[in-house]
Amino acid sequence: MNAIIFANGEFCPPDIPLELEADDLVIAADGGSRHCLKLGIIPDVLIGDLDSIDSETLANWQNSGKTVIQYPEDKDQTDLELALIYAQKKNADEILVYGSVGGRLDMTLGNMILLAHPELKIPITLKCGAEEIRLIKAGDSLTITGQPGDIVSLIPMQPGKSIVTTAGLKYELVSEGLEYSFTRGISNSLVGKHAEINLESGLLAVVQ
Repeated sequence: MNAIIFANGEFCPPDIPLELEADDLVIAADGGSRHCLKLGIIPDVLIGDLDSIDSETLANWQNSGKTVIQYPEDKDQTDLELALIYAQKKNADEILVYGSVGGRLDMTLGNMILLAHPELKIPITLKCGAEEIRLIKAGDSLTITGQPGDIVSLIPMQPGKSIVTTAGLKYELVSEGLEYSFTRGISNSLVGKHAEINLESGLLAVVQ
């Protein structure tokens, strides 16, 4: 089962129309409900402090029998963080997040660093149009698929060096270190339709 989460940033339509499977768990993180309305989707779960959803829509979804989980406005977690943790507790195999970038810069940065949340153990992809952001932890590998020439950026996410080996990228790395706060890993590209990225140590964001 995949979890599809709609957050309250800007929604960039994917190149391929969004199609939901019957067993997908669809979650609206508060203001992400506006994207659901635009797409004609009724989420299975609405979660957050619910300060960004109009009362009529909220009442309609409550009356439809959907799960509504309301938190106090004064809380320590963003609505998206609550949604991600909820999806993991529901045993999702993978989480896809739409509407996680754009709008407020602080929220965009906060949404990106949620990929490194210590309680989240399942794959999470932030999606914005044709772009995707994923995270690789030490000892993990990632296979990416696309078209020759697609831009792939490798961005270290913690102090020190992230030791990386790649195959299928224009600028190959063989157990080489990408240093935190430096931009060496920006704007690599696919040679063919597939590439493999292996992380020996560190923490690495992959933007495709």
